[in-house]
Amino acid sequence: MSGNRYPRIALRLPILLALATLPAVAQEIALTRIATGLSAPTDIQNAGDGSNRLFVVEQSGVIRVLKNGVLNPDPFLDIRNKTHAGGERGLLGLAFPPGFAAKQRFYVNYTDLNGNTTIAQYRVTSNADVADPASETVLRTIAQPYANHNGGCLRFGTDGYLYIGMGDGGNAGDPQGNGQNPASLLGKLLRLDVETDPGRVVIPPGNPFIGNSAARPEIWALGLRNPWRFSFDRATGDLWIADVGQDRYEEIDFQPAASRGGANYGWNIMEGAHCFSGACSTDGLTLPVFEYPHTEGCSITGAFVYRGSAAPGLRGTYVYGDYCSGRIWGLQKQANSYLNRLLIASAMNISTFGEDEAGELYVANAKDGSIYRIEGSAAPRFTAAGVVNAASYTPGLVAGSLASIFVSGIKDNAGVVGAAGLPLPIGLSGVSVTVDGIQTPLLSVANQNGSEQVNLQVPYEIRGHAQADVIVTRNGVASAPVTVTVLDAAPGVFTSDGVHAVAVHAADYSLVAPDHPLRAGEYASLYATGLGAAANEPSSGTAAPLSPLSHLTATATITIGDVNADVTFAGLAPKFVGVYQINFRVPEGVPVGSQALVLKTANAAAIPVQVWIAE
Repeated sequence: MSGNRYPRIALRLPILLALATLPAVAQEIALTRIATGLSAPTDIQNAGDGSNRLFVVEQSGVIRVLKNGVLNPDPFLDIRNKTHAGGERGLLGLAFPPGFAAKQRFYVNYTDLNGNTTIAQYRVTSNADVADPASETVLRTIAQPYANHNGGCLRFGTDGYLYIGMGDGGNAGDPQGNGQNPASLLGKLLRLDVETDPGRVVIPPGNPFIGNSAARPEIWALGLRNPWRFSFDRATGDLWIADVGQDRYEEIDFQPAASRGGANYGWNIMEGAHCFSGACSTDGLTLPVFEYPHTEGCSITGAFVYRGSAAPGLRGTYVYGDYCSGRIWGLQKQANSYLNRLLIASAMNISTFGEDEAGELYVANAKDGSIYRIEGSAAPRFTAAGVVNAASYTPGLVAGSLASIFVSGIKDNAGVVGAAGLPLPIGLSGVSVTVDGIQTPLLSVANQNGSEQVNLQVPYEIRGHAQADVIVTRNGVASAPVTVTVLDAAPGVFTSDGVHAVAVHAADYSLVAPDHPLRAGEYASLYATGLGAAANEPSSGTAAPLSPLSHLTATATITIGDVNADVTFAGLAPKFVGVYQINFRVPEGVPVGSQALVLKTANAAAIPVQVWIAE
């Protein structure tokens, strides 16, 4: 490849990088009491109507309105004559449909006087704080064989359908096998259309078991024991399910927004990620993303992914607690890992959580009938596991290379703020980063798909350090320092889709694609970061030189389909910051199709990526 072609690559690479890099203990929270005098609260909801009211459900059969810290003495709804409350029975769930302000109808989940689950619709009177108890329309009645494991949670998904959490029907160990029985509605997550024709139930056409004569068409997911609270992430639409365990483990299940349903979460084959009784097979099962043993608690209470603004450092964290231990934790996906942390150890019996219209969180203490608002820090927050190679997302820092920090609390609204040009700035949108006290050049600050991250170039000055302290600051408020491992090299190849390498044909600098694959004998280039030291390195934040080229000091190798390729150049990509370019010749004899490409340098190997090869 001749040197006069590098500028053409330089013009195209920022688009490729955007595809590749944008997919981000002390007591961390405090609890402020905002209401008392409630009786066994089981749910907290907002109506989404701009009124900023909270609706608190009492197990006895009453719903109360809480507005501006004042609890309305008169009930919003009183159906104590319809439910026999106690144990795990009673009025258990409440949901307001999208557009409630105009519709003035809502839905409840309660166990009736016979102990069976009832899903019913009610309407509001001319007084916005009072519902009509005589307006009930029963939509579903589901028989319950025992007094426990009734589920009770209701939520409208982003698709506008009503989701209903059903326990396995009770007793110990699911003796009737309901969790794995598709002919039973127990031990399931149901999905119903209750809004297309109000007062009637329509089965959504996308439900996964429609047309299966052995399964109920209402079912969206199965294999649940007692899903005591599930929720949809208001930023991403992802579903989080807290499922109460038997004797050993409590679990959190995760379903991405793109799911088409039909997941089997394992009960009673599995309890958490473990076989429930003897040996078992996990084939066809969706295992939890997190579990905790009964040394930490005995009954999980699910909450929400925090998306408010009062506690930026908590944003993106799935908050949940335990009824028995009173602990409240946060679970967060950072890069490729789920990280769990204790937020506070309370003395409460945590029965439910709530989310207001602004995304702020609340928690109920069944022990004394009080409601608390969850308060958190304004400081950005991240962990060492969230400081990663910008291409591969492997943890650690390599001097001079691009890195990403998945960090909560740096950008409130969705979007990307990028550097206007080179040299890279040391601050963007009020955000700055130091690495061992060195101001760090920033490429972008982003909030996409509910994930916040800052993309940066690691300063060359930390080469040779074993570790580095990283601090992220926003608007003058600094995070706690986080100690991160510094590596000599940790190669990562940029990809367009998380799988296939960003590569270009040398002949015309067009992208390698399924309809424009590589061929044996031709020359091509790919792009990476984390390859380590190079000759003629520029200063941090400035572009790599075109002449003389900045060659790697270590040898780089490439294999495609286990066949060695000739590497003709490996070094810093001219006109770019923190990006490495590898020019290579596609070997003869490489297999046709999508083939694994492995890049190695300085005794370190990148995660294999794929490239398309034609005859």
